[in-house]
Amino acid sequence: MPISPNQGSTGGGTTVTITGTNLSGVTSVHFGTKTATITANTPTSVTVTSPSGTGTVPVTVTTPGGTSNPLSFFYVGAPFKSSLSPITGVTAGGNTVTINGTALTTATAVHFGAATATPTVVNDGQLTVTVPAGAAAGPVGVSVTTAGGTNNGLTYTYVDAPTIGTINPNSGPSSGGTAATITGTNFATTQSVTIGGTPAPFSVIDDSTLSVVTPPGAVGAANVTVTTTGGSATVTGGFTYVAGPGI
Repeated sequence: MPISPNQGSTGGGTTVTITGTNLSGVTSVHFGTKTATITANTPTSVTVTSPSGTGTVPVTVTTPGGTSNPLSFFYVGAPFKSSLSPITGVTAGGNTVTINGTALTTATAVHFGAATATPTVVNDGQLTVTVPAGAAAGPVGVSVTTAGGTNNGLTYTYVDAPTIGTINPNSGPSSGGTAATITGTNFATTQSVTIGGTPAPFSVIDDSTLSVVTPPGAVGAANVTVTTTGGSATVTGGFTYVAGPGI
């Protein structure tokens, strides 16, 4: 006589279906010493809502013809999440996040705001999950659903990719040292600026303005790339290195 599912929350409330034969007229279903609420009954099945409990308990079905052999039901505690890493990423989603906590073995879903993803269970204390696309940039609550219930309490922030508008000045000596201003959007989380592939010292003035100092570079046009937690933006040939005079 199968039972499905065979595990559920310690708080009760799990819908459980028991199948078998001669199940008409079920009078009671017990989870250990507690009685479950019967919600449906046919000659081959009975569906109940589990009571609260802990550990592993025997489940028995009683009809006018007697009481069945016991089946095992496992109570699972609610999950606990202690950390989320990384805590930001692109609004388009697709990056991998690690969630640490306890009682995560039976995790079936991770919710990022209104979006849901299916996690990979590493062990009872860790999950990995591919972040789904977000509706918009900004923070969302993260919750994990297991057989033991759903636990909230962590936040993930979606970040839009940057865009580059202007670079001023857009040329300077190949020896470097030119102070330039880059304007654009979504610069607040800037992690690096490169010119011709070489990292440039920078400071974030505001979400739309960066101040940079050009590193030395080869004479000619060089690509300018701004990388943030939301992604990268590149202007091909955005800065031109000019040869110094020779006499």
